[in-house]
Amino acid sequence: MFRLLNIYKNYFELLIAAAAFIIILIAIIMDRYTNLYMLPCPMCILTRYIFGLVAISALLGFFIRKNIFSKGLIIIPSLIGIGVTSRQIYIQNLPIEKVLELKGCGMPFNERVISNGLFDAIQTTLQGGPSCAEDGWRFILNFAEWGLLFFTAFIIFTLFSFKNS
Repeated sequence: MFRLLNIYKNYFELLIAAAAFIIILIAIIMDRYTNLYMLPCPMCILTRYIFGLVAISALLGFFIRKNIFSKGLIIIPSLIGIGVTSRQIYIQNLPIEKVLELKGCGMPFNERVISNGLFDAIQTTLQGGPSCAEDGWRFILNFAEWGLLFFTAFIIFTLFSFKNS
């Protein structure tokens, strides 16, 4: 038990980075290498980028080792992830008439970044659209709900690690 707590204290940021990279890897594997043939919506792609930002921030925090700053590097992108996944869950629960009025998720995210720039791509993606409203694959929760759960867990574990250090 003491050894596990020691790993948690000394390598916390690396554990968060590994978890975020594994989540991205699982999403990519499910898209490309399973027989599910799922195409991620622009909001799902944006969520993956945020998981990548959490991972990179956690790695940076590990090397910086300034307690408040390194923990903040994990909390800030996790809060952004909570916002994005909450928006997608909201869109998924809209009535069909309201979903059809949304026009944000038409073009794939990377193509929108190339043609209109990053900030326009993010703004348009967050408006949502019919492809972002699809519930898709589900294992107890859907992808957006799992994302919300993981981002929340990252924040909770980060706050506990800050308290324990």
